[in-house]
Amino acid sequence: MMRSGECRDGRAVSARDLAGLDRGSRAASMHFENALALRKPGFDRVKVMDRVGLAAALFDEGEVERAAVAAHQALDAAARVDSTLVASRLNTLLDAARRYETAAVDDVRTRARDLAAARPTTIAA
Repeated sequence: MMRSGECRDGRAVSARDLAGLDRGSRAASMHFENALALRKPGFDRVKVMDRVGLAAALFDEGEVERAAVAAHQALDAAARVDSTLVASRLNTLLDAARRYETAAVDDVRTRARDLAAARPTTIAA
């Protein structure tokens, strides 16, 4: 049985992927925010993946300042979770931030790369 948080994060990933194809809503971030709000205590790894997804969605939606803040929150949480899956998801964040050239985004990229390098993985994101 799927929990409501699991359904919402699945919708969020789908919305973000479709938006990347210019066929979906530009509101993938809303789905990630809902998933995070509904997520029960525990599920730390999934919460981190939701936070990374939120930051990537905000970058994709052009909300650069909000995305940088969300990315730092995601990276803070990711540093506390030892997970190759989370480490592999950092590539999604890096890809979404690629087109922006600001000091805040450069800081996000540096932190994400450093964290990914500390936790190398071969899992495809």
